[in-house]
Amino acid sequence: MKKVTFFMAAAVVATLFSCTAQSPKANLKTELDTLTYAIGLAQTNGLKPYLIRQLGMDTTYIDEFIKGLNEGTRKTSDKEKAYVAGLQIGQQISNQIIPNINREIFGEDSTKTIDRDNFMAAFITGTLEKPGIMTVEMAQAYAQTKMEEVKTKELENQYGENKAAGERFLAENKEKEGVITTESGLQYKILTQGKGEVPESTSRVKVNYRGTLIDGTEFDSSYDRNEPTTFRANAVIAGWTEALTLMPVGSKWELYIPQELAYGSRKTAKIDPFSALIFEVELVEIEK
Repeated sequence: MKKVTFFMAAAVVATLFSCTAQSPKANLKTELDTLTYAIGLAQTNGLKPYLIRQLGMDTTYIDEFIKGLNEGTRKTSDKEKAYVAGLQIGQQISNQIIPNINREIFGEDSTKTIDRDNFMAAFITGTLEKPGIMTVEMAQAYAQTKMEEVKTKELENQYGENKAAGERFLAENKEKEGVITTESGLQYKILTQGKGEVPESTSRVKVNYRGTLIDGTEFDSSYDRNEPTTFRANAVIAGWTEALTLMPVGSKWELYIPQELAYGSRKTAKIDPFSALIFEVELVEIEK
């Protein structure tokens, strides 16, 4: 027998929660009755966490949930099913879609939100396939571009000083003896110049490295793991790819990478958005 699953208004029995909501009485006269009851009970496995975490439901109001659940299962006409479907999608928009969009644009900790009425005006227009302010195709293209712009602006407001600090550091660093600046803005200093082959961007390379922020905070090191790292030269941040395709095997360079050639507006576990980075990189070999 296939594993039974549920979606949204899954079957549930009143004994799952301590409540006084009205529910049908079980009347198990036949094996089929017992099977039906067992299936209904099995469907509730994991339901309570789903209601709380995915739908954001306050189980203090479980009686209201049971009321809606009973009504929903009795609505069988096409008109009634359309209404229930609208409620379900509406709840998904309210509890999942809009909060997810807010987190994507404004960040995890922000209290800012997009406007619900504007969202719903557009959503309903698209659902009815009526002419709107823009076509669906135009909306998709605009949203993709503008979301990134708004997100970047929000991050710049939050991490603007981080970006400025990186620019100040690089401006001062390029004047130091031995530091070379490329056209892209990458800076590097040759600690040891190897005499081996220079990788292509598609070459698999083996390297040892240590990465730090401009304040000296170390965030990663292959030396600490006592093992070089192997990867394709163009499968890393742009500053690394550029440097690796200039370095002969056997070289050891110190790289000073502007944020736009590193992770830009992205936040990693230990690196804030718009961080300029410093790497000590030793090119051990090119794997054939």
